[in-house]
Amino acid sequence: MSQASCYHCGLPIPDDVDLPVSINGETRAMCCYGCQAVAQSIVDNGLEDYYRSRDALPESPREAMPAILEQLALFDHADFQKSFVKELGEGEREASLLLEGITCAACIWLNEQHIGKLPGVTAVDINYASRRARVRWDDARIKLSDILRAVAAIGYRAYPYDAAKNEEISRNERRGAMWRLWVAGFGMMQVMMYAYPVYIANGDMTADIESLMRWASLVLTLPVVFYSSAPFFRNAWRDLKLGRVGMDVPVALGVGLPFAASCWATLSQAGEVYFDAVTMFVFFLLGGRYLEMTARQKALSVTEALAKLLPAFAQKLPNFPVDRQTEQKVVADLKIGDYLLVRPGEIVPADGRVVEGVSCANESLLTGESLSVPKRPGDQVTGGSVNAESPLVVQVEQVGEGTRLSAIIELMERASLEKPRIVELADRIASYFVAALLVIAVLTALGWYFVDPSRALWVTVSVLVVTCPCALSLATPIALTVAAGALARDGLLVTRGHAIETLARATHFVFDKTGTLTTGQMRLLDVAVLAAMPRDECVAIAAALEQASEHPLALALRHAVESPVQYRAGQPLSEPGQGIEGIVDGRRYRIGRPGYALVPSGAELPDSARDWLESGDTVVLLADDAGPLALFRIGDQLRPEAAGLVAALRRAGKQVVLLTGDAPAVAGRVAAELGIDDVRAGVTPAGKHACVTGLQAEGAVVAMIGDGVNDAPVLALAQVSVAMGGGAQLARTQSDFVLLSENLGHLLRGLKRAAFSLVVIRQNLWWSFAYNVVALPAAIAGYITPWMAGIGMSLSSLLVVLNSLRIQRQEND
Repeated sequence: MSQASCYHCGLPIPDDVDLPVSINGETRAMCCYGCQAVAQSIVDNGLEDYYRSRDALPESPREAMPAILEQLALFDHADFQKSFVKELGEGEREASLLLEGITCAACIWLNEQHIGKLPGVTAVDINYASRRARVRWDDARIKLSDILRAVAAIGYRAYPYDAAKNEEISRNERRGAMWRLWVAGFGMMQVMMYAYPVYIANGDMTADIESLMRWASLVLTLPVVFYSSAPFFRNAWRDLKLGRVGMDVPVALGVGLPFAASCWATLSQAGEVYFDAVTMFVFFLLGGRYLEMTARQKALSVTEALAKLLPAFAQKLPNFPVDRQTEQKVVADLKIGDYLLVRPGEIVPADGRVVEGVSCANESLLTGESLSVPKRPGDQVTGGSVNAESPLVVQVEQVGEGTRLSAIIELMERASLEKPRIVELADRIASYFVAALLVIAVLTALGWYFVDPSRALWVTVSVLVVTCPCALSLATPIALTVAAGALARDGLLVTRGHAIETLARATHFVFDKTGTLTTGQMRLLDVAVLAAMPRDECVAIAAALEQASEHPLALALRHAVESPVQYRAGQPLSEPGQGIEGIVDGRRYRIGRPGYALVPSGAELPDSARDWLESGDTVVLLADDAGPLALFRIGDQLRPEAAGLVAALRRAGKQVVLLTGDAPAVAGRVAAELGIDDVRAGVTPAGKHACVTGLQAEGAVVAMIGDGVNDAPVLALAQVSVAMGGGAQLARTQSDFVLLSENLGHLLRGLKRAAFSLVVIRQNLWWSFAYNVVALPAAIAGYITPWMAGIGMSLSSLLVVLNSLRIQRQEND
């Protein structure tokens, strides 16, 4: 199919996408599943005339969208909503939308206020950096099409979120901004060429030549004002119509007032002109916004990369294992149980289990772990990871929203849409600041009118422009966006909006033991030989007896044998809950509980074994018909990074607590190895809850780190929580962070980066306030010209963005 653009929306079709729809008897190509669903819905409802009328009257599909909503309420169609709407129960639904037309924090506030007041809307959150909105509504009271019409009514556009369309909108946004910047820059240079001779002439230029210079400057300024500055005027007019004052209002006044005064001076041949100041101001302002937009889109690279990670198609093996013939299948149509062929270099299309082949998988984008993970039959593979070496046959176990990648993306989206208190406070301050700024500008104009009327206009314009609180509104959200992306690359997924700020302020770090400080996997810790038999031979015999068992204790004993098992157990007989017996090399042995293993001999354990039995670890005994041979102490294995993490926390002045339900002896041994002084062992779930509550009552900011299953209640109670990133628990975790790699070294890096992020946020806020405190009096006093104000405001916002980008480069060593 050679059609290069989508028949429905007009956007380019990716090379690897083939999504046809038959419309009016002809096969038409679509660019994504969303467009395919919409087009198919139009056809199914007998409304194909829409395309005929659209072809006869061509127009942007985005411009046509409100008309479609009015006529068809297409966004309310169940098939269309499958890709971006979730049903939450009892008629409540949630949609992930992309907003177009957002230019500043005031736009976010306006949309949240406007949508939130609609009857039936229960929640709305919009992220400034990503322009994504999460909207919840009661479908019995309001329809999604009504919400989208309400958005369009205030001058914005909302679309179902789609990564490809988001990228296309971002490209269009950059292209439009670059053109406006180029026009403003060209106009500024040309106007300065005409203004400079007038300045150096110092009144010696003839009236005719000066008038010609003014008219030429006016003509060159027109495209700067009416094209480059158009978004400022459009947004300001929208805000004023709605009875609100956004950040584009002072900017529009700063451009419009001197331009109007200059036009009047040119027509009347009297007074000063400010065409050079106007063009310079617009150029610097657009330049600053373009750099801020580029930095913002760069900061979202991790989230967007995850959203685009899965391929569009997979190679299915429909007759496996009978033959290896493949057929191309759309990933969205895969089902649990399907067999897939994943070639080297290809992305695994869904979560599954390897059934054939040996290779390695690169999971760095999912877990932050740069080393490839070996994969062999029986191992799980994660959708979105890259098969690095050899072909694999994978059986699908999870598809769609059930996959680990979908859970990660959902949690990242949830975090990006939740606003921390510090962001809400900055937004409120910024909205009040703009209103106060307009009042100050009016008072400044009146004051200068009586002091020096000739300077009143440009002083007022400088006041309007120089203190526009763009930097204040950007200070926190851009830093948190950059930090969330950087933490995700570290393997620490942010799932709540407040998490980064709170983690940086945490004073007490409370750790669960099993599955957190330890791997949750049993291993052989020690061996006590009780007879004249070599230690290695005791272990080998024990491993031989346990060869057929899948019990965790049996696996620990088998894994303790470095070389292949040299013995084979004959006539094995297992007694559930007690142990197993068998014949090894012609001799009968028993392994298990001491009481079970010693039955044939009737012997007793020596007194030296008492300490082992009371250690709290699991102890099993190997014995033969003559008596005991060896004791095996089996316990949970400490994570190799745990000691380094605890030591770093203590050096930073943090309090470390071990909170576990295990026996005091076991907990004490782990605490001693890690250097933890505060140990609370044998604690029930209710006791854990009471412990954290008690710490909080003493003023502690508690960070709870657990495995996310048994610790769910106490994780929710702590001010900030970290759950280990097991695949099953990831989708249902209620924690604030998920340690995807389960590498505590990544948690340490994340802690350092979170602390540095809080430093950057404070720097941004202090700079924003300090800048306004200094710039406002200087502008009122007449020391700042309009073009200087434009530079100052642009550089102020740009400084905040560049300072926030330091979070990505922060060293963690």
